[in-house]
Amino acid sequence: MSTSKPCSSSDLMPSEQRFLGAMREVGFGRFEYVQIRNGQIILDPWPVAVRDVKFGAETAAERAANSEYQLKSQVAEFLEYTRDVDDGEIRTLEIRHGLPFSMEVELAGRQRGGRP
Repeated sequence: MSTSKPCSSSDLMPSEQRFLGAMREVGFGRFEYVQIRNGQIILDPWPVAVRDVKFGAETAAERAANSEYQLKSQVAEFLEYTRDVDDGEIRTLEIRHGLPFSMEVELAGRQRGGRP
């Protein structure tokens, strides 16, 4: 498994593709209790999603699910981080504009890259 920073949608694992789609759907909010095992985001059971609802705000246009695209830097950093975790749980992942903004991570095992 590659622990390098992904650059394009073609660099994504299926679980990463599904989770990024879910982040776009949430738009603004957070995910809670996202499991990571051997550098992969675990989606069974599906993590808790909490959407922030603001009235009168415009929604972002959704990208076609099957189209090839370059990853935003926030997405690439998020995936690079998760791929580097052996065993852990994202307690809270804040989503803004459908992109990862910040997170709290509980590390049960050591990270492969030795980052805190």
